[in-house]
Amino acid sequence: MSDMKSNNDLSSRQRVLAALNFQTPDRVPIDLGGFQSGIHKKAYLKLLAYLEREEEIVMLDPVQQLVRPSEEVLEMLNVDIRYVTAKGPKDFDGIIRQNFRKGELWHDLRDEFGVVWSMPEKQQLYMDISHHPLADATIEDVEAYPFPDGSDPSRFEGVREEVLNLQKNTPYAVSTGIGGVVYETCWYMRGLERWFTDMLVEPEFCAALLDKILKFWLDYYSGFLKEIGDIIDVVMIGDDLAGQTGPLFPPEFYRSVVKPRQKKLVQHIKTLTNSKIWYHTCGSAVEYIPDLIDNGIHILNPVQITARDMDPDFLKERFGKELVFWGGGIDSQHVLPFATPEEVKANVKANVEAFKPGGGYIFNNVHNIQGDVPPENILAMYEAALEFGKYE
Repeated sequence: MSDMKSNNDLSSRQRVLAALNFQTPDRVPIDLGGFQSGIHKKAYLKLLAYLEREEEIVMLDPVQQLVRPSEEVLEMLNVDIRYVTAKGPKDFDGIIRQNFRKGELWHDLRDEFGVVWSMPEKQQLYMDISHHPLADATIEDVEAYPFPDGSDPSRFEGVREEVLNLQKNTPYAVSTGIGGVVYETCWYMRGLERWFTDMLVEPEFCAALLDKILKFWLDYYSGFLKEIGDIIDVVMIGDDLAGQTGPLFPPEFYRSVVKPRQKKLVQHIKTLTNSKIWYHTCGSAVEYIPDLIDNGIHILNPVQITARDMDPDFLKERFGKELVFWGGGIDSQHVLPFATPEEVKANVKANVEAFKPGGGYIFNNVHNIQGDVPPENILAMYEAALEFGKYE
């Protein structure tokens, strides 16, 4: 492995803020460790073994099986961002329980909304939804359902101190974890097939449930940003709106029903902070980029460059003066898991050189590093991001 130490002219926070403001920093900022820019437990364990390191494994997200990389690994990879997350309220245990079903051991997690996420012991890759609490609900049932309290102050205990400590004692930019999941939470609770049917035949049900979820997130950000709105650098929200070839559901439904609620949330957040707002949607998101900009977001992630019409040169030319791209660093479907380290570096070089001119770009893999990615390719990706991300 080559020396990955970065000769930095700017602090990480200065570098990130420059990129977010369409200024040219010394190099492209680098990210790893978030809920949409993280690393799977299996991949991280293989990376540690390759580096001959021993660490305590700290889980970040059991549903996606993401770990929290150690500070030593983040520093080695020249990562410029650190994450601060709110918590579940004190009356929510969040315990993963083990249950036997049909002779198999399963790991089950019931979230705050009553959705149950499950993973078989023999798989250990990710959790799928095994229970949708509103699968058979009526609008009246939605009104009566015990939704969680987004404003519960116990969620936000200690977050201001955590951000201030990072700002005072480290050079890094600070971002929230993901939130503001207005649309996807609805189908988590309803079930995807039933929700897609609702969009066609029961739009009033969709609107009622969306309003409940929106209220949760409005209350949540009122409390969260009361604590950190003046000191946080990035606020992350998101809902997957697109798949590999385009929108997941009719754009007309998005614009008439979903978008007004997303826009209300974004505009609410903007009354509480001057930080940049990051929006996550996978897939071919080109159809919706103008809508997201109209909503008030500043950043698009994960920039799925292998999806239809998501070519880096096109995206930069079409939207690069008004939208920061965060991700899009490599073909994560075909190259990162399966190519040689040399091919990984070549792919990173091409993408970084397309996205980096004029700032407005932060490097990351497209979404999370999955469990089957070889450690040699992980290191090659970050070596290339450092080498080819330098500005003249």
